[in-house]
Amino acid sequence: MSHLQTSAALQLLVGSQAYFLALVKAIDVATAWVQFETYIFDVHGTGSQVAEALVRAAQRGVTVQVLVDGIGSSALPPEWQQKIHAAGVEWCVYSPVGAGLRGLGVLMPDRWRRLHRKLCVVDQRLVFCGGINVLDDFYDPNHGDLLAPRFDFAVAATGPLAVDAADAVALLWWRVQAGYNARHRHLSAAWDTFKAAGYGGRTNTAHLATAGVPTPPAPGTTPRAITTPGAKAALVLRDNLLNRASIEKAYLKAIGQARTEILIANAYFLPGGKLRRALKNAARRGVRVTLLLQGKYEYFMQYHAARPVYDTLLKAGIEIHEYEASFLHAKVAVIDGHWATVGSSNLDPLSFLLAREANVVVEDSAFATDLRGHLCAAIAGQGKRIDPAVYAQRPFKERVLNHLAYALVRLALWVAGMRY
Repeated sequence: MSHLQTSAALQLLVGSQAYFLALVKAIDVATAWVQFETYIFDVHGTGSQVAEALVRAAQRGVTVQVLVDGIGSSALPPEWQQKIHAAGVEWCVYSPVGAGLRGLGVLMPDRWRRLHRKLCVVDQRLVFCGGINVLDDFYDPNHGDLLAPRFDFAVAATGPLAVDAADAVALLWWRVQAGYNARHRHLSAAWDTFKAAGYGGRTNTAHLATAGVPTPPAPGTTPRAITTPGAKAALVLRDNLLNRASIEKAYLKAIGQARTEILIANAYFLPGGKLRRALKNAARRGVRVTLLLQGKYEYFMQYHAARPVYDTLLKAGIEIHEYEASFLHAKVAVIDGHWATVGSSNLDPLSFLLAREANVVVEDSAFATDLRGHLCAAIAGQGKRIDPAVYAQRPFKERVLNHLAYALVRLALWVAGMRY
């Protein structure tokens, strides 16, 4: 985990409406460089606002680089492809799976290593990080229009956090470019982009300048309409090289030090043995542990595979609430009213073992209190508490589905040679 640093300022953003508003405002005043990574980029509904802002930035000469995941993001409509290309937006797909028979490659375990993090860095001075995709909160590609907005969070930050994020996004961008050139036998270009990525070391502004990327503007040119100054924060990244367990370790450390309260909201919740033990140990030493999980679920497998885990947690005295108003997509936590995290990482095998993820860890009472207030309101207003006695008597068919889904997940991990 990168060390905690004093952030110039932090702001919690709740839902895509607040996130897109802040994002578009920042992109509209960018002067040099917009770096954007997301799992899903969907121009349906309000998602088009972000796409329009990126186009406007590119049209006024700002370098705009967008990296989307090859599974999470479908191809843009032809009119949008033309619009983005004409504006000069640099658009790249991370680990594309292809079409037809080539698309069956997604069944191979190595293709599960997806770009799941959501990061946007503006002029190396402002970073957005969280769980929110470029996707209208009232729309789901698989379920259509939603009656209530998706429940999710992001954070905006200035200061050292933005520089760390810019380095990380630039490094991945140039490595993806190098890989593309190598696959297409553009070996000279591949070597140039590999060097531009600072392979084997930290990227820096001077290095990027030699690669044709503009240096950040002078101080004072980036808007800072954000709150909670002076908080300690760190950008915690997960990858499949040096940072395989960084986010999990951050959770384990905070949970292990908890004294009064652990409050977690997580969309896809299937923690491994270490995290389950940490939560149960916290409950046994008198910490109130509360989980807010999906009640209205998006994916059958993730939902049902998680439910056998409920038994052992409920028996340890952990409260479980299911969010029923809409899809819960949050990946956040608050511990002891001072430690908080907001990011893209679920507490499940895909996030902890395979995907590229990004979380912001914050140590600040004001920020943590703000996030805690939103979670408590959601639990009180849209949550349904799982009664241990009722849960133990759930129908036989439901229990079979739960355990079958759990067994299939375990089998997939075994086939992939992964321990969890």
